[in-house]
Amino acid sequence: MLSVYVQNGTALERIPVESGGELPEAAVWIDLVTPTVQEDRMVESLLGIAVPTREEMQEIEVSSRLYVENGARYMTATLMCQSDTATPKTTAVTFILSKHRLCTVRYDEPRPFAIVEHKLARACGPKVTGDSVLMDLLDAVIDRSADILERVAAEVDQVSVSIFEPTQVQVQQSYNDVLKALGRKGDLTSKVRESQVSVGRLLSFLGHEAEVMKWNKDVRTQIASMQRDVISLTDHASFISNKVTFLLDAMLGVVNIQQNAIIKIFSIMAVVFMPPTLVASIYGMNFHGGMIELDWQYGYLWALGLMVVVAILPIAFFKWKKWL
Repeated sequence: MLSVYVQNGTALERIPVESGGELPEAAVWIDLVTPTVQEDRMVESLLGIAVPTREEMQEIEVSSRLYVENGARYMTATLMCQSDTATPKTTAVTFILSKHRLCTVRYDEPRPFAIVEHKLARACGPKVTGDSVLMDLLDAVIDRSADILERVAAEVDQVSVSIFEPTQVQVQQSYNDVLKALGRKGDLTSKVRESQVSVGRLLSFLGHEAEVMKWNKDVRTQIASMQRDVISLTDHASFISNKVTFLLDAMLGVVNIQQNAIIKIFSIMAVVFMPPTLVASIYGMNFHGGMIELDWQYGYLWALGLMVVVAILPIAFFKWKKWL
């Protein structure tokens, strides 16, 4: 899908482009979403650039993600996608700056794109360019990552309370549910951290290219501010990851303690029933010659009482030793 945005007064208007048609010269932002070969050629013809393929966008080398070619700046970053669902993922997005026009190439729907599109459709600056649209997109990406980390941090705190200070309802929760919740939070946090590292590299590249593109001081200050935000978010993501790891270890420790308590109960029960079993085995031999208790009138009650006494003695001993 090919979307073209042109300034119309104080708003950025999206105009339709028919298949096989020409792109308007006044295009400020060209958004390619899962583009076809024909759409790639239309953009390449207007901007004089080569649109990277999906395979090229997924390469992890910095030299393959951040480079200058024929006067155009190619910047590929890893962005969060579907972060509000049970299956969050990351997707590669390429930003191409050429002749103050912005071209974005993507194969998914990161939330910041919709946010910036709605924002610029309502109001934009008098002289909006692809450079300013790129700044808005990067700012929205950082804000979105911050929102995700805030939500994850709050949910991790709830899991922490359920482990160390559980309520009656939380006690009934399955340990599997808690472990799965921690696993999902850890996975989401690692994806956000991966995204922020990628965006940080892009901003560093953009900061070095600002001199060549002769951007004004305000834009350079905005880039520096976003770099600081990315560093702080990366540190916060690392903190959350460490906390998730700690809670996983603590949860496994709780499970081990409860398992040990169960094993302890079985061990005590085995020790308690060993003496009565011995007594029952002895009197079950039925040797009349040397077992005088067999001829007693109250021999049966004597055997039962002896079993009770030898069962109580280990319990009393364990309590005296404070093992119970």
